[in-house]
Amino acid sequence: MERKCLDCGALLFGRSDKKFCDDSCRTNYNNRRNSGESSYLRKVNSILKRNRKILETLNPKSETTVKWRTLISEGFNFDFITDMYETTEGVQYRFCYEYGYSLLDNDEVLLVKRKE
Repeated sequence: MERKCLDCGALLFGRSDKKFCDDSCRTNYNNRRNSGESSYLRKVNSILKRNRKILETLNPKSETTVKWRTLISEGFNFDFITDMYETTEGVQYRFCYEYGYSLLDNDEVLLVKRKE
């Protein structure tokens, strides 16, 4: 029975369970197979990392206040967070990894860093 590489179609020799002629074909095949799902994950992770970096840059201390327009001008995307926390008083904090924010009055945002 003739077996062919799942990526390039070349004839396979060797082990009976071999599916690819070399590592390059195996990598190409798996990258193509996973590209749709992976591209969405990469996009979301990129946005989350950018949000985290913006919060980290604007909050050199453990807590500070900025205008929300400052976050937007830096490229912050309020639609993407990793976690949400609500205090017993009802104050909501949204987090991008360990950096978070809470929306205040007067167009201000309280930036915080979660304690370890």
